[in-house]
Amino acid sequence: MRILIFGLFLLTASACKLTLPGVDQVEFVEPVITPIAPGLIDEASGIVDSRSQPGNLWVEQDSGNPAELALLGYDGKLKGKIAVPNFLNTDWEELANGPGPQAGVNYLYIGDIGDNNANRGLVQIYRLPEPANLQTPITQVDRFNFRYPDGPRDAEAMFVDPATKDIYIISKREPNNTRLYRLAYPQNRDEVTVAEALGEMPSFGQGLPAYVTGAAISPDGSELIVRTYSNIFYWKRKDGQSIADALQKGTGRTIPYRLEPQGEAVCFNKEGRGYFTLSERGTAASVNLYYYAKK
Repeated sequence: MRILIFGLFLLTASACKLTLPGVDQVEFVEPVITPIAPGLIDEASGIVDSRSQPGNLWVEQDSGNPAELALLGYDGKLKGKIAVPNFLNTDWEELANGPGPQAGVNYLYIGDIGDNNANRGLVQIYRLPEPANLQTPITQVDRFNFRYPDGPRDAEAMFVDPATKDIYIISKREPNNTRLYRLAYPQNRDEVTVAEALGEMPSFGQGLPAYVTGAAISPDGSELIVRTYSNIFYWKRKDGQSIADALQKGTGRTIPYRLEPQGEAVCFNKEGRGYFTLSERGTAASVNLYYYAKK
């Protein structure tokens, strides 16, 4: 989604400073800021911390870009790109990682779930084993075709429960009644699936700056992040608490976030010790990679 929204950030950046009783008070420090040279990755829509190539992040870009993943170093250097063959980038809007059918393998999940005009009858998620390097072509990709039970909608937030392998999707354009969906494991590769509607989430604010643009779950599944254009919200799950219950009990508390030109990508680092953010460049001169570590 290519729109100028930075000015709207200033109206809402401090509008959602909510702290709820009982919410775990994990603290994060101010970010490490790493510049990204213009032209390398200008339309980042999803990131995950690489398990196979430590010190790097996998990055996807949204519609209008090739069906490929980029490998970006923590130092801001682009290491290269690898094609995802035989599939289109209709509107790749989220990238997640997690377990899958083969034990001990880390999988990447590409969410082709963007739908600005709410007119896609089917959307897709692609699952592939994380590439070990950039030289070996990707050959194994599973595709899950699905639709929503309540009609087409735009979404840019998705994550995979590391315990159950269920895929969760959060809608984008209803900040006052954001909707949560699930594709339960094992996901069907052969037939169209109707996503399970799990209900609405608490309000993230008003208008465009409160649109949900990304989400992430910690490696152990105990922490959740949902980002909008203007804030990042954090939840700590209780023992035995379902993801739906955690996200629907109340709006998470805001955690540090430097306003970005068009921020969409967020992920925990592979140890769960902090989180990265990355923005589309939009009309900005350049973007930065931010890393917020736990205190």
